[in-house]
Amino acid sequence: MRTRRAGPFGPALWILFAASLAAQGPPGGRAGGPPPAGKAAARVDFTGNWVAVVSEDWRWRMITPARGDYANIPINAAARKIADTWDPAKDQSAGEACKAYAAPAIMREPGRLQITWQDDNTLKIETDAGMQTRVLRFVVPGTPLPAAGEPTWQGTSVARWEGPPRGIAGSTIPLGLGARAGTDSRTLEVTTTRIRPGYLRKNGVPFSAEASVTEYFDLFKDPDGVDWFVVTTIVRDPQFLNGPWVTSSHFKKEPNDAKWKPMPCSTR
Repeated sequence: MRTRRAGPFGPALWILFAASLAAQGPPGGRAGGPPPAGKAAARVDFTGNWVAVVSEDWRWRMITPARGDYANIPINAAARKIADTWDPAKDQSAGEACKAYAAPAIMREPGRLQITWQDDNTLKIETDAGMQTRVLRFVVPGTPLPAAGEPTWQGTSVARWEGPPRGIAGSTIPLGLGARAGTDSRTLEVTTTRIRPGYLRKNGVPFSAEASVTEYFDLFKDPDGVDWFVVTTIVRDPQFLNGPWVTSSHFKKEPNDAKWKPMPCSTR
């Protein structure tokens, strides 16, 4: 008689897995209702005043690079052709100075942020560079998003607290099944679409209406107890990029808004 072989992890691990599932309780974390989506579910606090600390890519972030300096961005020939005709004066006169301040690029600006809860399921990020406002909406299960309007520089952003894979609590099973570091409601994941076409970099590197942005915000403290966060940004654009463009940007918390200095968008 042919016998069924045990799974690759062995009986003991499957017992542990079952116990992990049982420990989670009913779906949604409480009986009779959906899980909290926004402020109530947060285990970290991103609110406050923050300043960008430019520890990488200084030459592309602190000054406007020259036309033709497209290093580090996986652009294709179509994008290069457009970028090679970049004319900042033309953008300024056409009222298009904010092209480089859209969602795919705004977190790379060397400026300051103010982050607040607009309501219990909406986190707001305001920038002094370009005077932009990002609205990150947490989706409450069973509640549709507001109807999408015309594409904007900051697009439509949907947020969630990144959790472990379905059925796995935290890092109980550390055999390649665990969640990404910083998860279990500590990492903020944001997906942005419907973005008005603009620039990935101030020297005219374009992104199209097909571009999407995925971001992971991770909060941590340095040895002196000061709060920092790093946002990992992944831009995908089937029209102008040969592959994902991945960057990481660092922000340090400030005690107040004394250095907050809103400045309009600039092509230089």
